[in-house]
Amino acid sequence: MMETKTINPKILYYGNPVVLLTTVNEDGTTNISPISSSWALDHFLVIGLGTTGKAYENLQRSGECVLNIPSPDLWQRVERLAACTGKEIVPSEKAAYGYVSVKDKFHTAGLTRKISSVVSAEAIAECALQIEAEVRHIREPDYMEGIAIIEVEAVAIHAHKSIIKERQHIDPSKWSPLIYNFRHYFGLGKELGKTARA
Repeated sequence: MMETKTINPKILYYGNPVVLLTTVNEDGTTNISPISSSWALDHFLVIGLGTTGKAYENLQRSGECVLNIPSPDLWQRVERLAACTGKEIVPSEKAAYGYVSVKDKFHTAGLTRKISSVVSAEAIAECALQIEAEVRHIREPDYMEGIAIIEVEAVAIHAHKSIIKERQHIDPSKWSPLIYNFRHYFGLGKELGKTARA
């Protein structure tokens, strides 16, 4: 039998896809927020955000976003945004970690703007999967201060042609998301098999 030990890690990012969440600022420009808390059920997605960030402020006001899913080769560009905030005044909890205020995160990360088809937030051209979404529900749980759970619905999904098969499906042999695994970046390994529903 495998021996276990009870532990208490600071975080539980046990292998989550990275999302570059784009939202609309008050002046119509687009903000980029790297996040690692999301999951999908059909065409609905749930994301977790800190309530002091620009993304949360923008989502509350505009009710729309784009979930841009980067591939592993973009990890260094994602990391360029790790200590940036779209807030003009850096929140104190972020300032303690050395965050700086950045208005044009596309320029900082070396990413390309792409006009979305339904929502106002721009997408990121380099991301092979871009999910335009509208907010359906926002909740700030009383059991965890400073965190919001946001439910969104995909209203348009775009994929690079190189990863599409049979006109409507993503080819998992050609697409791999960037994974955030206990605060380290990884890609997927080789395919092991497929489910009965594949």
